[in-house]
Order: sequence, then structure tokens, then C-alpha cells
Amino acid sequence: MHDTHHENTAELYDSYVLGNYGKPQLTLVRGDGVYVWDDEGNRYLDFGSGIAVSALGHAHPAWVAAVREQLHRLTHASNLYRNRNQGRLAKTLAAKCGPGRVFFCNSGAEANEALIKLSRLHGNRKAGREGTCFKVVAAENGFHGRTFGGMSATAQEKIRQGFAPLVPGFAFGKLNDLESFERLVDDETSAVFLETIQGEGGIHPCTAGFLRGIRDLCDRKGVLMILDEVQCGVGRTGRFFAYEKAGIQPDAIGMAKGLGSGFPIGAVWVHERYAGLFTPGSHGTTFGGTPLACAAGLATLYVIERDDLMGNVRENAPGWMEELEAVRAACPAKLLSVRGEGYMVGLQLASDPLPVAAAMRRHGMLTVPASGNVIRLLPPLIARKDDLSRAVEIVRSALAETG
Repeated sequence: MHDTHHENTAELYDSYVLGNYGKPQLTLVRGDGVYVWDDEGNRYLDFGSGIAVSALGHAHPAWVAAVREQLHRLTHASNLYRNRNQGRLAKTLAAKCGPGRVFFCNSGAEANEALIKLSRLHGNRKAGREGTCFKVVAAENGFHGRTFGGMSATAQEKIRQGFAPLVPGFAFGKLNDLESFERLVDDETSAVFLETIQGEGGIHPCTAGFLRGIRDLCDRKGVLMILDEVQCGVGRTGRFFAYEKAGIQPDAIGMAKGLGSGFPIGAVWVHERYAGLFTPGSHGTTFGGTPLACAAGLATLYVIERDDLMGNVRENAPGWMEELEAVRAACPAKLLSVRGEGYMVGLQLASDPLPVAAAMRRHGMLTVPASGNVIRLLPPLIARKDDLSRAVEIVRSALAETG
């Protein structure tokens, strides 16, 4: 391999990488546990986790061993053939979701696209023909990805701007306002589509009562209840799925991000009542469900169970929230609210969060911005009490440093 270590990474980005992201401020070169290091040797507490991806932190030994072993066996075969890892991972996920079947893809956006296609197939069957029952009711302020289907299911103008016309058939109710959804669900509706906790929208959880109400509404109207658990799933709230707090079962679930703990993998679970809607040729993917991706997923779920990482979240998150609330109480003019569940927390600021995020970075912590002047804290599931307390100290220092 050609040695390019002498090349300046920032200059390479400036010259050759498409400018659809803001200009990166760091070049990261290594990770270990809850920490990452940049090319100047600075260490950062990684409380962005690659946007809720690195569930096991970085370079987890069991995960590395499983991926390395699979690399030496078989990395890709396509879905023209079976591979053992895909079958095992599908069985593992079905055990957590309920009776049904699993489709594997590469990302949350692809998982959500499959969910939207499922809603169309259900609407066709419900109406007896195509093109008359395809409305999907989603939530204001939600975010379902940047494909055309995902953007169309997202009401945020900053996501949609520049890409009209979008896919027709979407309407938007107010999160946690059951009556607004009841007004929108009609005979032309095929599904209600929700993030159980809105992530990019600023960390807004669905209440348990709202989820139960939506489940009842969908049952009464014969529409699918489909949930986007891409960011909030796979243990992030202390439950495998965030919707479990409501004691309901959705009809389909999209997941990704933490499922591979750093390796790209997405999945869709579909309840057995609706799994037959997808028939051979109705959907597909080249890279979804490869032996390597599924090895990463199996290793992730194995470690989460073996090390009781969901128990770790449940044990440590309440005290962490109390510490963050104490920071808010000390500077209410700067930090307006602290909200979220488990290891998915939003800090709503009174002004632009980017200077505060930059100050946190200078003090040694990486975070993720969100809508509504919010900074997301998304630590790896392995983060312990000391890590969380260190994060609180950095939040306190960053707020004190910024105006």
C-alpha cells in the first residue's frame, strides 16, 4: 500500500472531499474504550460515539476478535446464498422483537426506506389496489434519513430544502399529542411512523401513554405502527428497544447505528402478520447482511448481554441525569433543560450550541449537535460512573467558559 502518512489530512479534505459536511475540526486516528485520540496526541472522551454507533466503545477485544476471525473466513457472498451469521443474527433479533422476520441492510436510512416500502405494500393489500392507500403519518421534528423516502418522512425544512418535489403521501402530527394523530389517520393511511426518541430533532422521547395510544389507534384503523429505533435502540436507554417502556409491540422496527458497534449494518424486523408482504424481488441489497457485518452484530449483542451493559445504563443513568440537572440549576440562563433516557441525553442551550460544543472539545470531550440549540450526549454503553462524572465536569467548565 502506498504510504501517504506525510500528506496533510486537512488539506486532502479541503481539496477532494465533497463539502456536504461542515469543516471537520479534528483528525481522529485511534480509539480505545470510551476514548479517541487525534493526530496531535490529544485524548477525548467520546460522548458522541460516532452518532450513537460505538455501543461497545472503541477496539473492544471481543468485537475485534470476532471481526478479525470472520475476515479470515468469508467477508461477502451476496444474498443469493445463505450465510450462517445472517441466520444467527436474524434469530437473535427476532427473539428480542417477537414473532417475525428480519431484513438486513447497511444503514438506518436504508432500514427506514424498507419500512416505507412495507407501508406501501400494506396499503395496497388493505385497499385491494395500488395508489389509493399510502399515506404515512409521522411526527413533526422527526428525522428518518436523507434518502428521498426518509426526507419525505421528515418535516424539518433544513433537511428537505433544495430537493423538491419529494415523495408524496406524508402528513405530520405533534409528538405526544394523540388527538393530532387521530385527526390525520384516515382510510387512505397505511402507517404511523415514529422515532421512539427523536434524536436529530433534539432528544424528544415519546411518552409511554402516547405509544400505547398510537398502538390502539393503529389497531382500530388497520394501519401499521412502525418505529424508527435507529438511534435509540440496541440498549441505549437501558432497554434493548426504547418502546419497551410502553409494554407494546409495534408491527415493524428499523434499527442500525449501535447494532454493529462501528461496522455498518442496519436491520428491519417485520411482525409475522406482515412479513409475507415482501416477496422475492420486492426488495433487496447487495451488501446487507454480509458474513462480516453480521459477525460484528453478533459480537455486539453478545457483549451487551455478557457484560450486562443495559444494566450498566440503568444503574448509572439516573445519577448522571441528577448531576446534569445540578449543572442546569446552577446556570439556568445558559442551560435551559436536560432531557432524554438512559445514555441518550440532550442539553438544550439558550443560544447557539456550537461554541459550547467547541469548548467541550477543548476540555477533552466530543459531542453531537442537534436541532433546537441542543447538544447530544451519547456515550458508549460501556461508560461507567467515573466517565459520566467526568463528562459533567466538562459540561460545567464549557458553560462557564462561554458567554
